[in-house]
Amino acid sequence: MGFGDLKTTAGLQVLNDYLADKSYFEGYVPSQADVAVFEAISSPPPSDLCHALRWYNHIRSYEKEKASLPGVKIALCKYGPADVEDTTASGATDSKDDNDIDLFGSDDEEESEEAKKLREERLAQYESKKAKKLALVAKPSILIDVKPWDDETDMAKLEECVRSIQADGLFWGSSKLVSVGYGIKNYRYSV
Repeated sequence: MGFGDLKTTAGLQVLNDYLADKSYFEGYVPSQADVAVFEAISSPPPSDLCHALRWYNHIRSYEKEKASLPGVKIALCKYGPADVEDTTASGATDSKDDNDIDLFGSDDEEESEEAKKLREERLAQYESKKAKKLALVAKPSILIDVKPWDDETDMAKLEECVRSIQADGLFWGSSKLVSVGYGIKNYRYSV
């Protein structure tokens, strides 16, 4: 954590990027965290680092009230983005090599003969189960209700007109006459 050396342009660039979407380090008012970072900067940031310069000028306006700002001042290395190592002399930490722990296993290690045999057996079982399954061909099934205008509509002529409709992939299935009520019947088609 930290910004690195805030007296260098690299450290000020990290500070500028960090302040791109923040006004202060902690919360919505200036605090002792802002004072701690402000005191680590020797001079105002260059004008091309606009976020850092805006923040610097704003905190400088609290020159007389710095001691009364809320919060507790802690080490400078505790503030800032988590992905930057602090390289200052006061904030240097001992870092361990994280590469010695392999959380997900390594492909470099030799697999035992029993494990290889077991894996091969399971793959063979899976392939045999997969080969036994029939390929399922998906065919959509649609039911269409064709309703007449009134009870005097010629239902035989209506069915003839409906079945005259032709389209790619359209196959008319069975149909039946279903009673709706009051002597009115409609056709239900399976497509």
